[in-house]
Amino acid sequence: MLLTMTSTVLLWGRLTSAPAAPSTAILEIQPAVFPTSTSIVPASLPPNALEATPQITPGGELAIGAYVQVAGTGGDGLRMRDQPGLNGDILLVASEAEVFEVDDGPVEMDGYVWWHLKGPFDPARQGWAVASFLGIVQNP
Repeated sequence: MLLTMTSTVLLWGRLTSAPAAPSTAILEIQPAVFPTSTSIVPASLPPNALEATPQITPGGELAIGAYVQVAGTGGDGLRMRDQPGLNGDILLVASEAEVFEVDDGPVEMDGYVWWHLKGPFDPARQGWAVASFLGIVQNP
């Protein structure tokens, strides 16, 4: 009887305390996909507003309240900063042809003229940008 109990305890101990085999985690890395631009269209636009192409006025005068379009970046986009000047932190990179409203400026800093721009449909898209890459847009 003692032999039976000992065998049962040993067998039970092996069944419950058997070491688990090491497991291998499988990690799959996928490249991130970022949109190249965001298009937000408010419900209040007239029906033909999307058909018209904004016209950039070369040499036009920038002023607060004007609408401008990013131009001349070669597709690289325009860095928009938290303050005027090359030392400002980059908040976002505006896409070529993206339209903004001028709400402050001008400020001359680091050899450039800077204007503060804000997105007309997304106020989070805002920052200081160099005037050299902006064209005035008529009837955006």
